[in-house]
Amino acid sequence: MVIPALNEAENLPHVFATLPHWIYEVVLVDGRSSDDTVAVARRLRPGLRIVQQKGKGKGDALTSGFRACTGDIIVMIDADGSTDGREIIKFVGALVTGADFAKGSRFANGGGSDDITLGRRVGNRMLGGLVNWLYGTRYTDLCYGYNAFWARHLDTLDLDCPGFEIETLMNIRAARAGLRIQEIPSHERNRIHGESNLRVLRDGWRVLKTILRERRKPFTRRAPAPLPTRDPR
Repeated sequence: MVIPALNEAENLPHVFATLPHWIYEVVLVDGRSSDDTVAVARRLRPGLRIVQQKGKGKGDALTSGFRACTGDIIVMIDADGSTDGREIIKFVGALVTGADFAKGSRFANGGGSDDITLGRRVGNRMLGGLVNWLYGTRYTDLCYGYNAFWARHLDTLDLDCPGFEIETLMNIRAARAGLRIQEIPSHERNRIHGESNLRVLRDGWRVLKTILRERRKPFTRRAPAPLPTRDPR
């Protein structure tokens, strides 16, 4: 599991309280927080891995965390309390029953959001419609940060963007690579403390540029990394 965090010390107790006890590994990527994010995380979950982000942006933080993961399945959630760790079982269940990429959706039947504004909803719908038209997908939610996938597909996704457009890039490249994608209804809650770093116009423009750039870019399907060899002992 990867959790990108920037000044989320007040929210982490709520986030960690929802995490299932059976999670193998938690990687927290700290974006050079000025509060006690790292100390709080270590107190709440001894043994978690801390990655100090060198660049900037959510995409950069996530890719840094992905590289540090050692497990077979990677789950990405937010540190602001908006994503519920108790839903992880649904994402993992989709993967172990055949999906390559489990994509959270607030707008699939059974999902919802307490936090999304009208502007974000309209923008998400328009951008999602564009992706569905250009790439032949049937996504109901394009810009949501609750996703899970098999770690062996990291090379296929080949993620290389720094900002909030990371979710859009993942969704496009997963589809272009022919991965088996399953949408998972998810309920987004309100951020508990602090303010979001998302800026609708700025980040919406970045998402649009990502959609159009990927359409012009030739895509080479890569074979997934081999499954890890298990010690029979």
